[in-house]
Amino acid sequence: MPTLYTIKPAFQNFLRPLVGRLVAWGATANQVTIAATVISVLTGALIALFPTVTWLFWILPVVLFVRMALNAIDGMMAREFGQASKLGAYLNEVGDVISDVALILPFLLVAPFSAAGVVAFAVTAMLAEYAGVLGVMTGGGRGYDGPFGKSDRALALGIIGALIGSGFVLPSWLGWAFPLMALLSVCTMVNRIRAGLRRSHASPS
Repeated sequence: MPTLYTIKPAFQNFLRPLVGRLVAWGATANQVTIAATVISVLTGALIALFPTVTWLFWILPVVLFVRMALNAIDGMMAREFGQASKLGAYLNEVGDVISDVALILPFLLVAPFSAAGVVAFAVTAMLAEYAGVLGVMTGGGRGYDGPFGKSDRALALGIIGALIGSGFVLPSWLGWAFPLMALLSVCTMVNRIRAGLRRSHASPS
């Protein structure tokens, strides 16, 4: 299934000069991973504390973009500069889940979104990522199949955040956005399981 993940190589090429400078300055992949998680949690907490200050939601698309950049950077540092580690793998996967939850849950406080829809999206986003990780255990490799992976979630949340930050009064029908994103996340989970099984059967035993 198509997903924004397919443009990651081009995004990495754009960031590669910055990666080299960070390594030269002594930064590590794990530090970048932790920074991405901390920034996400602080952003979610700030918005949750002041949900009626609508312009704060403009921070969301900016932070989501920065998080995507940091996620790409830590991966390149790990692979291309010999910084890969088992701790880094844990930090990367756990940090992504924490960041997702921190940036999704503040929408509980925003009309017309329902608590059930927002929580359902948070849970299914975690399940989609978990299904991707399980591909490693079954021999199929980490799954990034779509249609609603991490980059796609970031784009959707960024657009909603920009609308709120711009002062738009969200129409009631937009309340279906989070249930719809939850459904897309379920589809993503199923696709990642199916693709992981397919790859595991195709790989030599």
